[in-house]
Amino acid sequence: MTGNIKIDLYTMCLVQNGDKVLLINRPDKKGFPGYIGPGGKVDFPESLTEGATREVLEETGLKVKNLIYKGLDEYVDIKKGYRYMVYNYITSSFEGELLQHPPEGDLHWVSIEEALELPMQPWFKKRFPLFFADGTFEIYSMWDEAEKETLKETVKHL
Repeated sequence: MTGNIKIDLYTMCLVQNGDKVLLINRPDKKGFPGYIGPGGKVDFPESLTEGATREVLEETGLKVKNLIYKGLDEYVDIKKGYRYMVYNYITSSFEGELLQHPPEGDLHWVSIEEALELPMQPWFKKRFPLFFADGTFEIYSMWDEAEKETLKETVKHL
């Protein structure tokens, strides 16, 4: 299938302030409803960290720096020849004020300990604790879009 493979690059960057983390409560109309970290597609030709810092600024109003790479979350659809890769970061270095009318949903500083009690997409709920664990992670999922099912999934803590 080489030559016909489509790859999309995304980032997510959690912003931590002490024992709290900034999450977006996305409405149903935006897709992926529930609480989620800021992030989105990396625009060509920007780097991964440029994409992550831009997305955080656009979605929250905060300027972040000193990003720490936490891991890769990827979904591969063999039938479609499609790979969707999310590079995950965390930072506690930020400045600025939260947007009054954020484009992706309401912004909330949430206790890290209580965050998993909030409504979240299952994939984000699985990934969330990995941001705060030592080391890095890799989540690899083979997905069948037509059947809406996961064919294989591995989670590695490195």
